[in-house]
Amino acid sequence: MKAVGSGARWWTVAIFLLIVVFFIPDAFAQPSQGVDALRDAARQDYSPVVRTFLLLSMLSVVPILLIGLTSFTRIIIVLSLLRHALGLPQTPPNSVLVTLAIFLTVFSMAPVVDAVNSGAVQPYLQEKITTKEALDTGAIPVRAFMVRQTRESDLVAVLEMAHAPRPKTIDDIKLTHLAPAFLLSELKTAFQIGFVIFLPFLLVDIVVAAILMALGMIMVPPGTISLPIKILLFILVDGWVLISRALLSSYSS
Repeated sequence: MKAVGSGARWWTVAIFLLIVVFFIPDAFAQPSQGVDALRDAARQDYSPVVRTFLLLSMLSVVPILLIGLTSFTRIIIVLSLLRHALGLPQTPPNSVLVTLAIFLTVFSMAPVVDAVNSGAVQPYLQEKITTKEALDTGAIPVRAFMVRQTRESDLVAVLEMAHAPRPKTIDDIKLTHLAPAFLLSELKTAFQIGFVIFLPFLLVDIVVAAILMALGMIMVPPGTISLPIKILLFILVDGWVLISRALLSSYSS
């Protein structure tokens, strides 16, 4: 029962984050009438049945939330680069990597989810605060996480591409500018980590190729010899745990 309750809490917070993302005040420079109508609807209090229907109808946007506003992008890219560095482009399967990335994302986003749950979701479910207050409160830790992981240079580049003026404070940053800047920063960080991961495996390939060349075994592909060596070394250093801890520690600051 405890595990079921914990899972329900995570889903509740995830759905609430969807509403926070799409109804953050001033998220769009010139919102359309449809966005205005949805925002006005979110600021009103409806019956539990209507609220549940609106929340469940937004589940189709969960992948966008997972990729664009969490640590999932960095984690899945690093795991994919690790797979290629080992020389196994199809092992582990994509489903395994995605599942592991989701669990690591849950761990890394736990402080943000707990802050949204305790500050916005639970008070709203207990009818202590209104919908607007819940959305405003829930947006704070989400924006803080994204800003903390976003490089200033990436944000400036996005503002230049959007031909938008630079914000005076962090609160003035719009979601349409913060989200792509956050993704660019995550991509850059993921490839930096991947480059560091590639180096030891590249060294193994070079050493094996040099030994085969010295022995005159030109016709033997170096990958045939280096692949089991790289797998053995990766197992000896407990590589999957090491990479997982490194990814989680990169979000600790």
